[in-house]
Amino acid sequence: MIVKVADFFTFLNRCFSEGVGNFDEIILPVKSPQDNDNLHFTSIMKGMRFNFETVQLDSYRTVDPLKILYYLSREKVLPAHYPPRKRLIIGVKSCDLRALEILDKAMINDEFVDPAYKHWRENAIIITNDCLSITETCHCTLTGGKPYSEAGFDINLSKSFYNYHLTIGSQKGEELVEFMKKRITIEEDKPDILRNVANQRQEVIELLNKQNEEFTRSENYKGLIESKLSKWETKSRDCVGCGGCTNICPTCYCLILNDETKSDKFVKVRSYDSCQLFGYARVAGGGTPRPKMTERFRNRYMCKFSYMNSNFGTIGCTGCGRCTDVCPAKIDFRRTVAALDK
Repeated sequence: MIVKVADFFTFLNRCFSEGVGNFDEIILPVKSPQDNDNLHFTSIMKGMRFNFETVQLDSYRTVDPLKILYYLSREKVLPAHYPPRKRLIIGVKSCDLRALEILDKAMINDEFVDPAYKHWRENAIIITNDCLSITETCHCTLTGGKPYSEAGFDINLSKSFYNYHLTIGSQKGEELVEFMKKRITIEEDKPDILRNVANQRQEVIELLNKQNEEFTRSENYKGLIESKLSKWETKSRDCVGCGGCTNICPTCYCLILNDETKSDKFVKVRSYDSCQLFGYARVAGGGTPRPKMTERFRNRYMCKFSYMNSNFGTIGCTGCGRCTDVCPAKIDFRRTVAALDK
């Protein structure tokens, strides 16, 4: 199906200005001129004034991972209170959607269900968009991904000329499209638009392959998993243990639970924790399982390429490149993996 870009944005404008669709919140990637034109997920609530010219749906992924909208950096878990907020999240990229699928396996399974995560997951519609450009650290094709979503979305939009090719991926998506048809024009597929979408996708894949050709690695990461400690010591030398890489990673979900009870008010709050911090998993006697930075550095890579693969049947890196961007020591994740996997 085909919808004009202008018509789609007209529909979005009516959603937040007139309450069409009864969405409590619409979340979009917005370009910030004060932040080197990086993109950030921005929330629009009912009745707010908003300039859609700052929205960038079709370029590259946001600075902040999609995870922050489902697995909050700090959240009260007891007493439990989850606001009934219906959210429409647009401009999600393939790397973030793949990460959300990993979090689903960790947070919603036969043995454990995280009620907060489940609440946010159930009360949102995800619209993904193809990447038409990339950042210097993007490498989804190295991790088995693509710069466009093939499954897991409610709706996917692929821009072509002044149109979006629209793909439905779920019952939620089908219902939203039927709702949109009553308000804007949605046409049948057109061969020239489909060809252009396919060509654009291939062009971005070629850009990614060229950018990352020096960072090739094996498919099973055997070399990395079996690397001697001396190699890890060399590679971890510049790491300062700040934890920035794990906080911004779309698949990390380690937490610390704090008791913030005051007087007669019982309160438990969880927040992000990081295996890169010295105090991670420290016990009452003061002991810590990985006192050396080299051990903590190695653990993160092993988690992504061995432990998560054992637990979830897929590696824990989706190639977003955020950890490289945020690292104060300028450690390139791709370069480290490639060097250790030999």
